[in-house]
Amino acid sequence: MRVDIVSKEFPPEIYGGAGVHVAELSRVLAGLLDLHVHCFGAPRELDYHGARVQAYPVPAELETANPAVQTLGTDLDMLQGFQGADVIHSHTWYANMAGHLGSLLYGVPHVLSAHSIEPLRPWKAEQLGGGYALSSWVEKTAYDAASAIIAVSEGMRRDILRAYPEVTPGKVHVVHNGIDTGAWRPDHDPDALRGLGIDPDAPSVVFVGRNTRQKGVPYLLRAAALLPPDVQVILCLGAADTPELASETAILIGELMETRGGVVVIERMLPRDELIKVLSSATAFACPSIYEPLGIVNLEAMACGTAVVASATGGIPEVVDDGVTGLLVPLDQLDDGTGTPLDPETFVRDFAAALTVVVTDPDRAAQMGQAGRRRAEQEFSWDTIAQATIDVYRSVLP
Repeated sequence: MRVDIVSKEFPPEIYGGAGVHVAELSRVLAGLLDLHVHCFGAPRELDYHGARVQAYPVPAELETANPAVQTLGTDLDMLQGFQGADVIHSHTWYANMAGHLGSLLYGVPHVLSAHSIEPLRPWKAEQLGGGYALSSWVEKTAYDAASAIIAVSEGMRRDILRAYPEVTPGKVHVVHNGIDTGAWRPDHDPDALRGLGIDPDAPSVVFVGRNTRQKGVPYLLRAAALLPPDVQVILCLGAADTPELASETAILIGELMETRGGVVVIERMLPRDELIKVLSSATAFACPSIYEPLGIVNLEAMACGTAVVASATGGIPEVVDDGVTGLLVPLDQLDDGTGTPLDPETFVRDFAAALTVVVTDPDRAAQMGQAGRRRAEQEFSWDTIAQATIDVYRSVLP
């Protein structure tokens, strides 16, 4: 069976959880079937664990176009490469139209993986303008026509069926994200931490992620102001989606630094070996997301033996075992697609209280971290996830 995976992200150009998922899934699938990968980015053809990879840049004539238009142009360039595929498997809206059109052109099934959905990310209109209407149309068109949809969590499956009521429930399958626990494992290196400005002997809360509305960074920064004064706040923070969010975040970080020490801001993408050291050293990992289909970063923290404090939304409760591998913070949200907390101040106070429980009880935090490591090993292996994905492929073949 030949499967062609389509993704915006692929090594070495990865910036989010969907890219990590595609890279790890491809690594395992390459040994089980004839795998071809088509991705966005700098032109390159390479062998990836036995998979043939080809990258496609934005067409030159679209370099100044709206990002959504650039995406569609790249999708069209990919079509010729799908000839000979038995199944086309796309990841995220960026690749969905390539998968949909490839399915029509060659008469083969299109499977798509849902890592997030556009109706629940309305803030993207700030980035894309009218391009958000295009991305939303692309996604709906692909979901309605797909042979099968893979949701990364039960929460994601519910969101899909609510947002796209014309989708047949039977074609939506749940296959969780995974984690390579051989690569992600505890690694304590005090000297490396000092080099990053982190005190290895002080309790700490770590956040890792892009600065997008869905990640809830402003809520975490307000919660951090309520933590005990000896607790470090370490922010491995990607670039903000918009100037407005960048300004809001900068003001909150400045206010936090004025009232407490131990605030460390790392505004670059850490190599995996450094990130593992930071996660392994943390007393608690914080995930204040207001939208999170699963949250692969929580799995990364758990694999590093770190307790997780996270908002109880989306697929997070399927990863974090409340009271065992960490704590879940209740989150009542507006039902308008934005995910905005109904009572932001209560959410901030509750998040701070949960973090405080963990960071002030290092023995319990360590026990939670050990339980998280075991859960990551036992329930989220990529071998299991790859086999479940192949089962979905087989279900759509004639």
